[in-house]
Amino acid sequence: METGSKLRLADVFVSISDPRQAGKVEHDLVELLVVAVNGVLAGADTFVEIELWAQERLDWLRRYLRLENGISSHDTFGRLFGLIDPDEFEAAFRRWVSAIVPSLGTDAVVAIDGKTSRRSGKVDATPLHLVSAFAAGAGLVLGQRATAQKSNEKKAIPELLATLALEGCIVTIDAMGTQANIAQAIRDRGADYVLAVKDNQPTLAESLRDFFALFKAAPQLTPHTLAETVEKDHGRLEIRRCFAFDQLGCLARPEQWPDLKSFAVIESERSIDGKTAIEQRFYISSLPADAARLLQAIRAHWSVENRLHWCMDVAFADDQMRARSGHAAHNLAILKHITLNLIRLDPIKRKGGIRARRFIAATSDHYREHLLGLA
Repeated sequence: METGSKLRLADVFVSISDPRQAGKVEHDLVELLVVAVNGVLAGADTFVEIELWAQERLDWLRRYLRLENGISSHDTFGRLFGLIDPDEFEAAFRRWVSAIVPSLGTDAVVAIDGKTSRRSGKVDATPLHLVSAFAAGAGLVLGQRATAQKSNEKKAIPELLATLALEGCIVTIDAMGTQANIAQAIRDRGADYVLAVKDNQPTLAESLRDFFALFKAAPQLTPHTLAETVEKDHGRLEIRRCFAFDQLGCLARPEQWPDLKSFAVIESERSIDGKTAIEQRFYISSLPADAARLLQAIRAHWSVENRLHWCMDVAFADDQMRARSGHAAHNLAILKHITLNLIRLDPIKRKGGIRARRFIAATSDHYREHLLGLA
C-alpha cells in the first residue's frame, strides 16, 4: 500500500525487526502493521476494534495484501505491538515523514511538547509520556520520543532533536525544555530557538521581570520593537502585545545561552464579562529582536496543544488507551500519529474534523484508497 507521496507502507515497515519466533509465525509482520494502520484510519482505537474491522473488510484488504492466514486475533496484535522495538518503529516513522515532507521551509515553526496517555500505566509502571515534534504550519507530527515521566523530558528532547531535519526552522519549547544544552542542540541542527522562561530558571526569570518592570515605567527610554494582535470571540476580548529587546546585558548569565540574540515579553490583556486580567510571559531566543516574528512563532507553538494533544484525546481516545503490555502503548501511539498525518496530508479540503474523516474512512473504500495513494 502507498501513501499520498507514493511511498509504500510496506517500505515504511520493512526495516522493523520481527520479534517473534520464526517457527511460530503465521502472519507476516509488515501485513499486520499495514492492516493495523488501515484499522486505526477507519476509526479503531483498540486491538479488538482493529481485528473486528479487518475481519469485515478482509475482501478489500486482499486486493492489496496476501493475508494467506486471514486476519490475526486481537491478542496477536496486542502481543506483537508489545514486543516491537519502539525505537525501530520511531525510526521507520521518521523516514516516512522525511519522504513526505522533505523540507519545511525557512521560519517553519516546530513545536516540541510532551503528552501523557493517562490510562496506559500499570500498577508497577508509569503511564506512557511521549515528547513529540509537531510542524505547526503543516499540522504534521515529525517524530516522537518516549520518557519514563514528564520530568525526563530534558533528556528526551535532545535525543529527539538529533533525529530531525530542522535547517532554517524555529523550534519552540515550553519552560521544561529551557535548558542551555537543549538550546545548543537546536543550534547544532541549524535551527533557531524560542524558549519559554518560568521559575524553573529562577534567576533568569527574575531578571526578566525586573527589566520589564523598569521598562514599563518609562518605555520611551529603551529601544524595542512591538507587535500586537486582537481577538474577539464569544464575549471574550484578548489583546496580546509582544515587546522584543536585545539588551542582553540586563539578563542573568546571558552567555550560557548559545547564540542568544533577544528576549521577549508577551503581555496578554483578557476581558470577559467586564473583568480584565493581565498576564505576562517571558521568552529568550536566538532570533533578532523582531516582535512580529517572535509573536508569530510563540502563537504557533500552541497549535501542538490544539491540533495534536487535544486531537489525540478527542479523535483517537488516547487518554482512554489501555494498551499496557510491553511497548504496546508506545507503538500504538506512533500508529495513531501515522494516521493523523495521512488525514492531514489529504490535499482535498473536506468538511469535518479528524473524527469525521475517520468515520468516512470506515465507510468509504474510495476515500481510504485516496488517503493511502491507491485511488
